[in-house]
Amino acid sequence: MTDFVQPPKPSPGDRVAVISPSAGLPGLFPLPYELGLERLREDYGLEPVEYPATRTMGSTPRQRADDIHAAFADPGTTAVFASIGGDDQITVVPLLDRELIRAHPKPFFGTSDNTNLLALLHEMGIVGFHGASVMVELGRPGAMHPQTAGSLRAALFTSGPYELRPAGRWRDVDRDWADPATFDAEPETRPGTGWTWVNADRVVEGRTWGGCLEIVGWMLMAGRGLARDLSEYDGGVLFLETSEELPSAEEVFRTLRNMGERGLLGRFSALLMGRPKTWSFERPHSPEEGAAYAAEQREAVSRAMRAYAPGALVVFDVDLGHTDPQLVIPYGGLVRVDGPARRITVTY
Repeated sequence: MTDFVQPPKPSPGDRVAVISPSAGLPGLFPLPYELGLERLREDYGLEPVEYPATRTMGSTPRQRADDIHAAFADPGTTAVFASIGGDDQITVVPLLDRELIRAHPKPFFGTSDNTNLLALLHEMGIVGFHGASVMVELGRPGAMHPQTAGSLRAALFTSGPYELRPAGRWRDVDRDWADPATFDAEPETRPGTGWTWVNADRVVEGRTWGGCLEIVGWMLMAGRGLARDLSEYDGGVLFLETSEELPSAEEVFRTLRNMGERGLLGRFSALLMGRPKTWSFERPHSPEEGAAYAAEQREAVSRAMRAYAPGALVVFDVDLGHTDPQLVIPYGGLVRVDGPARRITVTY
């Protein structure tokens, strides 16, 4: 695969950029946003710097592209954080100056719709970080989940291997960000269920590509986010997760099937499938309904993998997506998936 640039790490005391490449939701929900900024300062010793469109709902793609350019080019900041995701970052990507970003590589942290920007960095051979948006993970009520906090600290300040572990406790039920009482205590969590391994008789080590499955599907429809030569993904580690929109099992299967028909799915030697989010305000599933939804999604993924990548090592329910905790995955970085030892180790 392509040689990748690992951007220089920030240090405590540095200034870091905070931008909204998708949606200015900090303007609508200041409570989790301000809490996230406070944690950057107090827990990580970093000074967040906002850019003009960060709190602006309805900002244009050009305004958000300008913020991305300014954040990467600013010599006074050493990392870039997305405030949150959204649904139209795909309109921003064509406006981005690749040479400007390539000339000023910085660690970028974001998830969900930020899969667009992470995939663009991957195309340019720059390692990004899937995880740790300001409002969701850093702005978690009560306290950050310790596994999220530890993973983020390692990704920010250290270099080398870091072992991911299954969540001891997790959640996917949210509370109202507009209600101050939401932030008075930590959210309720459930006991962890561990990871499920398929074809775990081998060890795979490779560079990652993927992200939020819905966004990956949109990128492929728009002809974006992929290397021109798909052989660049040979032997790599695909990681995918689904969002709070709770796509149906059939939609998940069809997206993966289309990736298979494109000759992409079978390129990867391993798949890390994120624990599915099973609850939303629009579809507040009971625990039993959520378990059934998750089981249907796992079977849909398994069906696609059996058809297009039957020999791939697959790990289900890795805590890397829209559930809590959220482990930071280096996007374009190296990951070692050790089936016999049941261990996943990322390289930050």
